[in-house]
Amino acid sequence: MKKFAMAAVAAAALSAGVAQAYTVGTFSNGFVVPNVIHNGDTDTTAVGIINQTGNVVPVFWTFFDSNSNHVTDGCFPLTNKDYEPFIWSQQSGTGLAGTRGYLVFAVGANTASTTAAGACAVGNAVVPVGGFTGGIGANAFQVNTTAQDVAFVPVIDGTLTFASGSDLTTLGPLNLLSVAGARAVPVGPSVVPAFSMRYAVDAALNAGLETRIVVWSTGDHRGTHTVNMYDSAQNRKSVNFALAEAELSFFNPETIPGRPANFTDGFIEWSPVAALPADLPAAAAPGALFNLGGSVFTYSLISAPAFGAVQSVLGSHN
Repeated sequence: MKKFAMAAVAAAALSAGVAQAYTVGTFSNGFVVPNVIHNGDTDTTAVGIINQTGNVVPVFWTFFDSNSNHVTDGCFPLTNKDYEPFIWSQQSGTGLAGTRGYLVFAVGANTASTTAAGACAVGNAVVPVGGFTGGIGANAFQVNTTAQDVAFVPVIDGTLTFASGSDLTTLGPLNLLSVAGARAVPVGPSVVPAFSMRYAVDAALNAGLETRIVVWSTGDHRGTHTVNMYDSAQNRKSVNFALAEAELSFFNPETIPGRPANFTDGFIEWSPVAALPADLPAAAAPGALFNLGGSVFTYSLISAPAFGAVQSVLGSHN
């Protein structure tokens, strides 16, 4: 998140290996719910967590705003084979209705003798050393009882890689370096990933057929991006779109300046670029510094009156 310490980034990069695709439905040391919001109990993000670690484990969670500022956090114990529902409107505390952000869930230190009563002790708020034979996994939904709609929210699987010495009770914008389930953005001679982000709109702004594109990352891709926009007949137009927030942007493709009026169904092709920092260590090979652009994940929320529901469409990538 934001500008990483170069030594930490290099270490994470060297351990990453090669570029990976999105992964879903796995168990690991944690996960990210990339788009979280509530407007009371009738419109809220709901998460379901399963424990397959073999132990009683503490699950430390942190809610960050769209710029990765720490907002609030907590912890709950999970016994082995346990399932825990996590309803954001009931866990957020006061003053967060209408605030969009994301949640990071991470397993803390545990042993075979860890108990539910003592699992969330502050001393366990460290990232466990070593791999997991099982782990925790989750699914998430945006539940809107007024609209009678349940929209799928993609969960980004771990492994979560944290900066050395991270305290799971005080995570900030510099702690989470990468998430294995998202697409890493390399620098140097490596292939730059291209994301194809779906859109479907009409001529009625904020009414009728609507799309919102979600871009989440552990890097910082704020700014204006020049991209190719395609319609459903392979026609192309070069346009610009802005990512206003550092780690979670939620934007409306219908408002992109210069979009042809007949471009109502298609995709946007975006290749995030990771720039080489000025203080790059001389000993670090650019091709090895794998995670400088962070881990990136995109998907589209398409509200289609014809279906009477909101559909979640993952952004494809190479």
